[in-house]
Amino acid sequence: MTSISTRTGRRLRAPGRGWLAVSIAIAALALLPIAAIAVTAVEDTGGLWSHIIANVLPEATRNTLVLLVGTGVIATAIGVAAAWLVTAYDFPGRRVLEWALLLPLAVPTYIMAYAYLDIMHPLGPVQGVLRDILGYSSPREFRLPDIRAMWGCILVFGFALYPYVYLTTRAMFLTQAANLVEVSRTLGVSRRAMLWRIGVPLARPAIAVGVTLALMEALNDVGAAQFLGVRTLTASVYSTWIVRSDLAGAAQIAVAMLVFVIALVLVERWARGNRRYAHNGQRPRPMQPHRLKRARGIGALVLGTLPIAIGFLGPALYLLTEAIERIDYAGLSPQLVRAALNTVTMAAVATLVVLAAGFAVAYAARLRPGHVSGTSARIAALGYAVPGTVLAIGILIPVAAFDRFIDGAMRDLFGTSIGLLMLGSGAALVYAYAARFLAIASGSIEAGLSRIPLSYDHAARTLGRSSTGALVAVHLPLARTAAIAAGLLVFVDCMKELPATLLLRPLNFESLSTLLYGEAARGTYEDASLAALLIMVIGILPVIVLARTGAPRP
Repeated sequence: MTSISTRTGRRLRAPGRGWLAVSIAIAALALLPIAAIAVTAVEDTGGLWSHIIANVLPEATRNTLVLLVGTGVIATAIGVAAAWLVTAYDFPGRRVLEWALLLPLAVPTYIMAYAYLDIMHPLGPVQGVLRDILGYSSPREFRLPDIRAMWGCILVFGFALYPYVYLTTRAMFLTQAANLVEVSRTLGVSRRAMLWRIGVPLARPAIAVGVTLALMEALNDVGAAQFLGVRTLTASVYSTWIVRSDLAGAAQIAVAMLVFVIALVLVERWARGNRRYAHNGQRPRPMQPHRLKRARGIGALVLGTLPIAIGFLGPALYLLTEAIERIDYAGLSPQLVRAALNTVTMAAVATLVVLAAGFAVAYAARLRPGHVSGTSARIAALGYAVPGTVLAIGILIPVAAFDRFIDGAMRDLFGTSIGLLMLGSGAALVYAYAARFLAIASGSIEAGLSRIPLSYDHAARTLGRSSTGALVAVHLPLARTAAIAAGLLVFVDCMKELPATLLLRPLNFESLSTLLYGEAARGTYEDASLAALLIMVIGILPVIVLARTGAPRP
């Protein structure tokens, strides 16, 4: 064990033992939901598991596979093409497109599905305009195929999630050296062929990461799939638990979803492979975009605007119009105001908890680097790869047992019942948010701490500062920017999270996302438009952060 002399002459042991213990405890809490699901799934439930295997899993698994494959194809095609367009070519409006292509990140999949259900309705604006143009007078004479189908769900997910692929792929394209492009041109490779001969092979690891993030988000969804009539594994977990009150069956389906998550991670690792790219040690000269002439430049601008129009502008304009009409007709409902306050309060509390836990995990890894702290950090980040529905079930099992234990103890000791302490207070929901989004905070804060030289730690120790004192006096001020960015991303993600909120919210608690889900399920789209618009407006905040930093989400 190393030691450092202070100015008083005392020799202190290497710091961080307490922080390491806290990090291990946080990792244990993050791992608890997954362990609870595994234990519940292997319990004897009679013939329930055979019924699920025969009647639930085949259709839900098939639909999930088709949805993931279709979403992956569309998100990859749009994301890679858009990244190459704004990196390899220069045209009027390119700089606006660079950040505007991220705007669909502000629209959760369930909001996009909700919006297009009304936009593409037989009595909606799109089909109404088409009938006027074609000379038809009613939906009986002419109507488009119903969007409530697998193809509609795939399109919604593809156009909502392509920014994950665009973000990671564009970052890789920007690092490609100009000499690679120049050599390929001298060998007769056209600019169109460079994308497939040079761009895509070199960017394959980044593409794999982006596609995996997009598919994780698709697997986490419950609202869009239900709105569009597609029975996925996530929707099956929700209906099995809520509609049939069958927690054990939901846990068993959740195990099947965890298999999907593991498969996605393994496929992503395989797609990245063990590739290494070497250069001559000097900073490579970045690739210079090719200037397009007027006609081709306008075409490129139109082509780059299409994903933005479908993934952001269409839903945004629809929600804005509906919200204005709703306010003019009935004003702001008290229910919406309460839901907004609930959302902001719960997201703010969860963000503070996540930031505190993220600092603990990242600081422990800094103070005591090694296998224990590294393993704790990786386990603590597992929740980001677990769908919210699965995580909610894993949290409900131990939390419900804890609530029953505390309530029983209070009855025995004081003769009074306190009810559901964690489930009723919203603490279980904060737990779910923390377990789900801890990876964002710990990853961002770890990156911020890595920029602070270790000599600062040694200087603080020689001046008699403890590890906690050094954190307050040195590390917190210097890592403030990373913490603020992480807090903003966590806050918005907590505010948009639907599956975990639906399943773990206290009684008579409505957030903006659950209010939107309930109104859309009842078909009262006008009442849901304001909630959807608020979520989308606040969801633009992380897009601004990403556009400024150019860094992908962890």
